[in-house]
Amino acid sequence: MHLKALLLSLAASAAAFPQLKETKTHGHKHVARQNGTSTDRLVFCHFMIGISSNRQSAADYDLDMQQAKDLGIDAFALNIGVDPFTDTQLQYAYESAANNDMKVFISFDFNWYHTDQAAAVGQKIAQYASEPAQLMVDDKVFVSSFAGDGIDVAQIESSAGTDIFWAPNYHPGEGDFGDVDSALNWMAWDNDGNNKAPKPGANVTVVDGDQAYIDALDGKPYLAPASGWFFTHFGGEVSYSKNWVFPGDLLWYNRWRELLELGPRFVEIVTWNDYGESHYIGPLSSPHTDDGASKWVMDMPHNGWLEMSRPFIAAYKAGETSPDPYIDEDKLIYWYRPTPKDVECDATDTTMGGSPDNSTGNFFRGRPDGWEIMQDEVFVVSLLTSPATIQVTSGDNEETFEAPAGASAFAAPMGVGQQTFAIVRDGETVSSDTSLKDIVDECICGIYNFNAYVGVVPREETVDSLDATGLAMLSQGLNAPCPTNTLAAGGSQAQATGAQASSSAATASQTPA
Repeated sequence: MHLKALLLSLAASAAAFPQLKETKTHGHKHVARQNGTSTDRLVFCHFMIGISSNRQSAADYDLDMQQAKDLGIDAFALNIGVDPFTDTQLQYAYESAANNDMKVFISFDFNWYHTDQAAAVGQKIAQYASEPAQLMVDDKVFVSSFAGDGIDVAQIESSAGTDIFWAPNYHPGEGDFGDVDSALNWMAWDNDGNNKAPKPGANVTVVDGDQAYIDALDGKPYLAPASGWFFTHFGGEVSYSKNWVFPGDLLWYNRWRELLELGPRFVEIVTWNDYGESHYIGPLSSPHTDDGASKWVMDMPHNGWLEMSRPFIAAYKAGETSPDPYIDEDKLIYWYRPTPKDVECDATDTTMGGSPDNSTGNFFRGRPDGWEIMQDEVFVVSLLTSPATIQVTSGDNEETFEAPAGASAFAAPMGVGQQTFAIVRDGETVSSDTSLKDIVDECICGIYNFNAYVGVVPREETVDSLDATGLAMLSQGLNAPCPTNTLAAGGSQAQATGAQASSSAATASQTPA
């Protein structure tokens, strides 16, 4: 998803409210608590229909629906553009949701729709408004968007022929918040106010964004975002070149702490399956096509973030501020980048060659914009039924943490080599595991990979892997050998037999433009 440069308004809104009402919890800044009750709170998750054109029936959506429902997600926000397969896939998704007692709603992507298409938006809403799985809020058809500031809402509703609960991704200072029932803040990551990582003197926190939206909504319910990561690394091998990272680190844990304190009526997880921007929490095996993201997504499951959020979602929906009462088994969720940030990959990285179109200002050569702000650390969240010692071994670095009962977060120095984690209680090891993915000081597939590998202790039974369709563009633009799905082969990057970069990619120019 290519966010328009509308975030400067957020920076201005944040600057306009230096007197933010704050509470202090777990060392993080929070805006004043909202009035969503435990009976009307809903959790959504953004789902990209645009990469799901290969699905053949409603059954292809069933596992996504079942996993999301089991986690506590109430509805998928089905992001759509104007692709010819959109209606086929929407029908499958609505049918699967009905079959699995889930809800869905349309999120119009205004990278593809235009604000002069209010009638077309309303007509699309009308197509699905009466579907059994359509999410209804306050007896209205729930509808959202990505961007869309300035569209004629009255014309949308007239063309839809029904009352809609309009919760778009308008931006404070841009869209007319008098025309909305709620509004989605997409920016779930600290940023510079211009859709990039924070810079010296330019840091709009997620909490700053919360406050800007809450003030713009003036008492209307807020649709707050939650995300664990953002990294994208498209080079000149595609037309949508872009290369940046937002600060992730302990974001997923800290954001859920913030949301429990804030208590908005709605939360939207960004995203279930946007692999290209690395903020997916759904499985790699969820059927999808490859937009070129397989280079940094392969062997990088995020399923552990599903498990981490489970007690937080339960607490949020119950109107509570702590996840601890909803933790009923001991678990560790850990994540880290696969290489230290100073590993040099310029000789082979896909962003170094050719002359990519940078009309968007989103393309950078080499390491992604924002790389300096990332921490060379291994992040661990403990979910414990009673206090225990957490042991983390990252390469040659060994760290121990005394963790209380409930949810806690820790960071250990990153070390090259194996990554091992253990829960120890009363001198006995309760659970331990060695990650399938080592941290290495080399360029995996020849590229800079600032995505996160996420694991769980005890380990999940099956290895989550991309299928052939999800790997279709793996070799495009690569300048080095690329072992394929090495986790399924036992985690040995050195021994796995990989796809070689195409000869044309291997001889691509390495001279920066």
